[in-house]
Amino acid sequence: MPTPPAYFTPFISDVSAIALPTKFTFPFCYEAHPLASLAAEQLQQHLLSQQDWQHDFGLDQNNDPSINEGKGKMFGVLVVENSNGELGYLSAFSGKIADQNLLPGFVPPVYDMLAQDGFVKDDMAEITEISNQYKAHAQNPEIDRLREHIKQLEQQFAEQLAELRSQIIEARATRKIKRKAGEQSRAEDALTEAEFQALLNELSRQSVFEKKQTLSLKAHWQKQIGLVQSQLDKLESEVKYLLKKRRKRSAQLQKKVFAQYQFLNKDGQLQDLNDIFAKTPDKIPPAGAGECAAPKLLQYAFEHNLRPVTMAEFWWGVSPKSAIRQHKKFYASCTSKCLPILTHMLSGIEMDDNPLLINTGRDKHIEIIFADEHMLVINKPEDLLSVPGKNVEDSVYTRIKALYPQAKGPIIVHRLDMSTSGLMVLALTKEANKRLQRQFISRSVQKRYVAVIEGRVAEDSGVVELPLRQDLEDRPRQLVCYEHGKPAYTTWQVIARNETHSKLYLYPKTGRTHQLRMHCAHALGLNMPIVGDDLYGQKANRLHLHAQRLELTHPFSREPLVFEVDDNF
Repeated sequence: MPTPPAYFTPFISDVSAIALPTKFTFPFCYEAHPLASLAAEQLQQHLLSQQDWQHDFGLDQNNDPSINEGKGKMFGVLVVENSNGELGYLSAFSGKIADQNLLPGFVPPVYDMLAQDGFVKDDMAEITEISNQYKAHAQNPEIDRLREHIKQLEQQFAEQLAELRSQIIEARATRKIKRKAGEQSRAEDALTEAEFQALLNELSRQSVFEKKQTLSLKAHWQKQIGLVQSQLDKLESEVKYLLKKRRKRSAQLQKKVFAQYQFLNKDGQLQDLNDIFAKTPDKIPPAGAGECAAPKLLQYAFEHNLRPVTMAEFWWGVSPKSAIRQHKKFYASCTSKCLPILTHMLSGIEMDDNPLLINTGRDKHIEIIFADEHMLVINKPEDLLSVPGKNVEDSVYTRIKALYPQAKGPIIVHRLDMSTSGLMVLALTKEANKRLQRQFISRSVQKRYVAVIEGRVAEDSGVVELPLRQDLEDRPRQLVCYEHGKPAYTTWQVIARNETHSKLYLYPKTGRTHQLRMHCAHALGLNMPIVGDDLYGQKANRLHLHAQRLELTHPFSREPLVFEVDDNF
């Protein structure tokens, strides 16, 4: 019997009773198969007991991201079947751990940039030398001296030019007076015509002389400034040349490195990162592409004739400060780096259905709570889009448009996440839409949500204020970002609690994307995800978040309106 590959790890427990999946995992939205869960548990036990390497995952310091940002890591397991029909799994980690690419028991990277005999070291040394030259030239004190000298010359020029112009204005006024006096004298026959023309010629000569003075002054200072500017240009051109040279060599090295990341699929077709990302809008692979766990696992499987069965990725350690990653929880593969790569690698493999292509709200009913000729208030069911999506057309908008064909304008005044149920306000006319939106923009609309979160909240109420922005590398997830994020403010109040869950009222003062989900799940917020949150927590039968109460003013009658609809969880 052939010896299994070095990184093939057999299951410790008997898995013969576990049915194999009929399709491979759709890596961008999945529930871990029992085999993948078992493999992950076995790997997690290994992480707790191994002594081959040391890495601080921040688990000994209360999972506090403000102290331990960046210490947690994503791990992946790929359940495979070898040529003998035996089941086992492969293990991988994203990026580096303990400053290493190679650790015992984990599949190797697709390309090891840390290899001592690789070209990266030599090329990086050359780029570093260019960078040092650039810094030396850029920090040349002569550049600052010449820039300051130019400023002084320009200031002197400006002062002299202003003084000359002042003199010219005064002389022009004097000439005007003389011209008028001459005209008066000629009219009174005190000046002959010849004398008057001589006066005009003299005044004209003075005007021409003043113009020449101005041109001469400008030419003098432009020459002085130009001499210094030419010295500065020479020094700055050397700086620009070195900067351009560094960028060019960095881009060449980057492309050369990307060419080393070559990925197989089940048919043995090979594509490198340059080929794969040439088909994407940005054309260039993002930083870290090819270093995630999933591509490493599949690459090793294809190289060693191991059939992929199912896979899962989990977070181990403290959460990043900006994103939400919970210890031991499973997460989907990222979209910016992994989607193009895995699309190639999984080509020809039958996978689970992409949930994003499924209309999960198809059989859900919209309940109309209030209706008049201006507006509607509805109870949106969970799993129904507010507006048509990229892949699914069915939505609140399309259904209301069909039900009210006479409706004018955009109809949608505000949105709820697809997974969120509850009260939505819709406008049937353009003017009603404008007036209702004005209320939402001014934050005069009062909203109350109900949510069930995973964990027992100790306090009875509180406030979460964490600025949010989109995670550009993993849409549609959001990030906490104090530099570029938009302010987001939520107050909360406990309705009920037990040992494992808490039911809350949530009052969002702002309306950022995924605000309530982020403020509940993030470690700097409540640190307890909403039940059923498949983006920031664990998937369940539904997201336990419901827009339960809405207070606003009628767009025309100005009558106060209050609506409440109870949740169904």
